[in-house]
Amino acid sequence: MRTLLALGLMLLGGCTQTSQTNDINGLWINQAAIDSAAQGRPLLRAIDAHGLNLEWNIDTRSGKAQVSNAFESGEGQLRPKAPDVWTVDYNGHGTDELHLDGKQLIQQTTRNYAAQRFTRPGQPIVEGARWGTTFRLALNSAYMAGQWKIIEGQGAGNLVVFNADGSVSGLAQNDRYELCLGGDCATQGAGNDTLYLGKGDVGASWIFIRYGKQLEILQAINLSRPDEIPQLTPGPRQWLLEKQ
Repeated sequence: MRTLLALGLMLLGGCTQTSQTNDINGLWINQAAIDSAAQGRPLLRAIDAHGLNLEWNIDTRSGKAQVSNAFESGEGQLRPKAPDVWTVDYNGHGTDELHLDGKQLIQQTTRNYAAQRFTRPGQPIVEGARWGTTFRLALNSAYMAGQWKIIEGQGAGNLVVFNADGSVSGLAQNDRYELCLGGDCATQGAGNDTLYLGKGDVGASWIFIRYGKQLEILQAINLSRPDEIPQLTPGPRQWLLEKQ
């Protein structure tokens, strides 16, 4: 009887152990790219140095995995491969392999891309937000949010406040901004960092240079004809800001 009881406890213990798999369900962001940019480095270089993808959104219950970068998103079937290892199959159009390493989700090296590391976002997730929103909020918070003093340009001496949600005050009539993270806006900027400044539905692209606590915002001069894709080059400096 005691032998049967001991055997039963061993079997229960074994079942309990195998069912306690590490959970990768939910959202993961490329925090390494954010941390690199937050040191005051050029934005596109910081993102490129830490991989193309910005977010993973994983639903283990439905077996779906979404990945997004600066200009598109993709979805694949999530399949367990080994303990703490999963494969994402894009319906025959390639695969990715994900590995849970402690508190990091690693997208393994492929023939075209180096390995990328993702962590859980430190800020609350906005329900129903479009892809990339969580990464962008975290980046805005680390890279732009806070008070900046206008050193040169219109409103010199005044304070400018950038917020994580993309709103801005104190920078002429502009009330919102958006950093270019890649895609068409990066291509049009010919490798220069660009951002959108606007009020309501009216706005324009600007080229900016970030070095440490200083931010230069330059006019973006379009070298293309009206019927061509814009090709922007740096023009005169409009503002020089310093982080407070």
